[in-house]
Amino acid sequence: MSSHYIGPWRIDIERRDGVARLVPATALARVAAAALDAAGATSPASLGLILSDDAELAELNAEHMGKTGPTDVLSFPMLPPELYPDHAGKDAGGAAGATGAAGAMGAFALPAEAFALPPGQRQHLGDIIVSVERAVDQASAGRGGQTGDIAWDARSELRLLVTHGVLHVCGWDHAEPVEETAMRVLEQRLLG
Repeated sequence: MSSHYIGPWRIDIERRDGVARLVPATALARVAAAALDAAGATSPASLGLILSDDAELAELNAEHMGKTGPTDVLSFPMLPPELYPDHAGKDAGGAAGATGAAGAMGAFALPAEAFALPPGQRQHLGDIIVSVERAVDQASAGRGGQTGDIAWDARSELRLLVTHGVLHVCGWDHAEPVEETAMRVLEQRLLG
């Protein structure tokens, strides 16, 4: 695992054995930090990013989302959406747990005060796990961009999946059309 300090953020990146190195960890940390900035995340804070494969994402997708097969990214937020600034893509349900293309599940039971930390300590915002294998497959098939209709390289797809996962950790959702539009616009602006 490597830790990257960018502004008020610490991004901890773990690459599972055998996973392709498409984008340097420092570049992925900058992508995550930009998304945290744009989402108005509380700082200073930390975020975990795990780069994995389809097998692990399929297992987590079944366990946390109740879905069969791999997905490209899952997010595990630690804080409820209401602790983030209001925006058109905000998850209105106050959901927790794993989030993926289908939204979020579960409900936060702890109040915001339960996350109080001693001065100077970083709040952990959550963890994201991305299937690099899925990013490569989606890009090579021309099914990238979260909408499934963008043809670009696997490096761009991986950067998008990291951005998408960070936004989910920060309370963004795409269950409703207005949320989806707002999230897609922000993702494209960040990847500009």
